[in-house]
Amino acid sequence: MAYNAPHTRTRASSGSPLTLEDLPRPGISRWVTRRKAEVVAAVNKGLLTAEEARRRYELSEEEFATWQELYAKYGRKGLRTTRLQQYR
Repeated sequence: MAYNAPHTRTRASSGSPLTLEDLPRPGISRWVTRRKAEVVAAVNKGLLTAEEARRRYELSEEEFATWQELYAKYGRKGLRTTRLQQYR
């Protein structure tokens, strides 16, 4: 299922195109909004598949699908865990 995020981040913080090297390192234990958005954008742009992202970051299928859905509907702000209830 493809998602067209309204605010897909295609650039790294340096301003260059987003690459696998720009993504969070595997083993992340604290998922901030920016990191979630980078991973979802990378999948949306075809840098890696959803399955590769789930395996790389040890995410459940449900968790990653929720990120994709929230990002598609609300952009990066939708990935805020403290604001989740407001977006549902």
